[in-house]
Amino acid sequence: MSNKLVNERDLQFVLWEQLELEKILDHEAFGGVSRDDHNMIIEQISKFAEEVLLPINLEGDEVGCKYDDGEVKIPKCYHDAFKAFKEAGWMGLSAPPEYGGQGLSQFATLMVSEFLNGANVSFSIYPGLTSGAAAVIEEYGTQEQKDRYLKKMYAGDWGGTMDLTEDGAGSAVGDLKTKAKKVGDKWLIEGTKQFITAAENDMVENIIHLVLARAEGSPPGIKGISLFIVPKFRVNPDGSLGEFNDLRCTGIEEKMGLHGSATCALLFGDEGKCEGELLGEVDKGIIYMFKLMNHARLGTGLQGLAAASTAYLASLQYAKERVQGVEIKNMRDVNAPRVEIIKHPDVRRMLLKMKAYIEGMRAVLYRAAYLAAMGMIAEDTAEREKYNDMFEVFTPVIKAYFSDTGFLLTSDAVQVHGGYGYCKEYKVEQLMRDSKIASIFEGTNGIQALDLVGRKVFNLKKQMKPYNDLIAELRKFIEDNKGHPTLAAFIEKAGDAIETLDTTTQHLVNCGMSGDQEYPVIVATPYLKLFGDVLVGWQLCDQLIIADRKLNEIYEKEGAGDDAAKAKLVEDNNEAAFYSGKCHAAKFYLDTLLCQVKGDSAYITSNNRSVVEIPENAF
Repeated sequence: MSNKLVNERDLQFVLWEQLELEKILDHEAFGGVSRDDHNMIIEQISKFAEEVLLPINLEGDEVGCKYDDGEVKIPKCYHDAFKAFKEAGWMGLSAPPEYGGQGLSQFATLMVSEFLNGANVSFSIYPGLTSGAAAVIEEYGTQEQKDRYLKKMYAGDWGGTMDLTEDGAGSAVGDLKTKAKKVGDKWLIEGTKQFITAAENDMVENIIHLVLARAEGSPPGIKGISLFIVPKFRVNPDGSLGEFNDLRCTGIEEKMGLHGSATCALLFGDEGKCEGELLGEVDKGIIYMFKLMNHARLGTGLQGLAAASTAYLASLQYAKERVQGVEIKNMRDVNAPRVEIIKHPDVRRMLLKMKAYIEGMRAVLYRAAYLAAMGMIAEDTAEREKYNDMFEVFTPVIKAYFSDTGFLLTSDAVQVHGGYGYCKEYKVEQLMRDSKIASIFEGTNGIQALDLVGRKVFNLKKQMKPYNDLIAELRKFIEDNKGHPTLAAFIEKAGDAIETLDTTTQHLVNCGMSGDQEYPVIVATPYLKLFGDVLVGWQLCDQLIIADRKLNEIYEKEGAGDDAAKAKLVEDNNEAAFYSGKCHAAKFYLDTLLCQVKGDSAYITSNNRSVVEIPENAF
């Protein structure tokens, strides 16, 4: 079993042993894809990612994208890979068959994305954005628009983008200046966009831009924003390409990482001839774009997880091979044999920390996908709403917590490699550079924290029901398991963290109810971190209970009665080793990392307002 990118056994554990996904796979929403089918997808995408995408990751980074008079050349090594990607059927995996897709579940897409991002995140952005843009047209477009664009996009023949950001209107998207004027039955688009990923490239024959613009006469702010389909080349009624649509790339950014991903500046309507099609209704563009943004935010969180996973597995392999120093017990013996660095306690600490966070985050990600799935298939309307609302709470946490934590874990990977980790000879330095942007784009992590506090947790329209339902779910887990004969102490620690989260939340509720709307904003980021730590702790505690039971079943089956026999079995039996590793990772997190929620809670409940009270000239 190859573990270069994703621990496939861990992924299977989450799907089949923790979520017990098999119980719902017979629903039509999952395209009739069985457990064996999912495992085959894992096997195939693992092979494709490792054999096709991973080998060109460094070359794409070193060559980068090149801009020349409005055209952007993508690294040549990506072209053959993209062709192979399309031919293998990975584009449009979850798209409807009537538009050329395979109609598979979002679980399949998520699994594929994890491998793609772990192998080559710069490459994976191109098909990922296209699928996301196509999904918005699929949901909100007219039948004519769907027929015109979706088959080509889901086939990968045409690319897709999301065009939000402008100079001075990034996170404050309501300040955008791009205009749309209706002339006859056409909309003419005029303005500029920047930091637009994949907005110009030579891998596809056309690029379909989803552009936020203010229609003439619309009100200021986000309430006056509409969404337009703006193709690079106009599309004729028969689907063939028409004339150039008066939009051009004016340059690309030189970035810290993601050198194979083109980050472009765009000029629309320089000659007054850029035509767009209204998507949906006027002034509702931000609502439509949020579908793509939420898709992108989950994908961005997944980027953090995938980078950390690849960096961890590379570090684990390196630590098992790199010989330096002696074991701590022999440190005074100059003649002692030199050992692999995995035998050094501090290296083991970093590796176990990485393992714990990665396995916990993976479980949280697929738990969120499970909630979304249940929101699709639940027969009761109230149940559907409950699952969908809880999924919405997860979204900003996955984007921000995963991208922040993933970057920090790639830093640990560099540390494990020592001086070599800082050099291009090993891939962890690129993983660290490539992963940093995930905390910035698709809405900075500070914006995600405000979303969590302002819209998801303190959802006054729903009287905080989504948050309360989630807390009830967490408490039920603790109540159901608190009497465990051997793991009660760990379950209690998870329960304490859950109660700390709720106490902290109530403190912020009281602030808001007393008229202090500012303080929850001040502490939104540490609150999101606390929230993420608790979700990871919950999922790792669940994994601990399952893995401990499975490990003991193996001990009993193999007749391993004492500690020595058990240790020998773990050494010789891969399944026993896997479950033992999960138990140790979960216990390590619950004992040594989850306790951070107490410190974060103390920070949040301190009511310290120095960040807004300090004069600007006193920084």
